[in-house]
Amino acid sequence: MHSESQRPQVVIVGAGFAGLEASRALAKVDVDVTLVDAYNHHCFQPLLYEVATAALSPADVAWPIRAIVREHKNVRVIMARVTGIDVDTRVHTSEIDLVYDYLVLATGATHSYFGHDDWAPFAPGLKHIADATEIRRRFLLAFERAEVVEDAAERAQLLTFVVIGGGATGVEMAGAIAEVARQTLQHDFRRIDRAPRASY
Repeated sequence: MHSESQRPQVVIVGAGFAGLEASRALAKVDVDVTLVDAYNHHCFQPLLYEVATAALSPADVAWPIRAIVREHKNVRVIMARVTGIDVDTRVHTSEIDLVYDYLVLATGATHSYFGHDDWAPFAPGLKHIADATEIRRRFLLAFERAEVVEDAAERAQLLTFVVIGGGATGVEMAGAIAEVARQTLQHDFRRIDRAPRASY
């Protein structure tokens, strides 16, 4: 699709921190900006661990992209998945083709299974709201199952959580699991040992 505007066209792919910051920096520049993302909301990833441990609702970490850039009159938002890029010409998406003069790729990062993608069903990453709600589902179900099993060894296995990665998210996640087990759930379950045991 060709723009009728004579101003330079900037396409930003991704409405994470980098994409939003780029659109903010261009808000008063004489260009037209199109911000493309597969979702219509920005996810505040640093707090996903709190969604994963049921401390926050998913709505607490997601904000509409259009509301964020509403005051930037030269920015429009397209919810679409990028399917391809013709270098120096256009971005192909699931909804529309976008011609650009300048292209900003701010698609973020993802976790790696180091060539073992078969691990994914057993070790979900934590990059999106869907990841956090799936971890929360598994986390809370572990306590529910531990409450009813008769075998102590099986109960201990159900209440063993492994966090892979010692960066900010991993450390926060491990701390949140311990806090939920010791405080939030301490009055809700009768047959589980809530004392945390950490190994490094």
